[in-house]
Amino acid sequence: ALGSSEVIRAIAERAGSFSFPLVVDPVMISKHGAPLISPGAQSALEELLLPRASLVTPNLREASALAGMPVTDVDSMEEAARRIARRGIRAVLVKGGHLRDAAVDVLLCQGSIRRYTAPHIETRHTHGTGCTYSAAITAQLAKGRDLPDAVEAAKRFITRAIEGSPGLGKGFGPVNHHARIEPKS
Repeated sequence: ALGSSEVIRAIAERAGSFSFPLVVDPVMISKHGAPLISPGAQSALEELLLPRASLVTPNLREASALAGMPVTDVDSMEEAARRIARRGIRAVLVKGGHLRDAAVDVLLCQGSIRRYTAPHIETRHTHGTGCTYSAAITAQLAKGRDLPDAVEAAKRFITRAIEGSPGLGKGFGPVNHHARIEPKS
């Protein structure tokens, strides 16, 4: 989490000079619903940093908070992405890894909606999936992929990372950060 409004303000000011794509995972609310930043920090995030991002990647609870609506299925994910984008955000990827039937993510980019689907993997080893997914998208963008292709490659990576989690600990363990992306067939 970005922590405080001061940290967010400093990053937002510096982000204005970046010439590379800025991917922001808001990390506002945990998958279990616990707030991870203060209301003041959330306001700074929404007003100062998110509009500077090339892509914002909220989970379902974060998308709900940013869009001001319940987000519980793919249709509401699409509407939330539209509402979030109306706030001056270039592209939004609503991550639906916690949907029950399938892990569906919704990308709104240049006015078009695209869905990325993977099977739901039943495991408790999902700690850090959102951050890892956003980092994988960033890496793919750095390799020169366009945003939809970067998300597709990162989706394959995070799916493999969850499938290959090392099973550490008794609680929510990490994913396998050494997973390899299978070539697209």
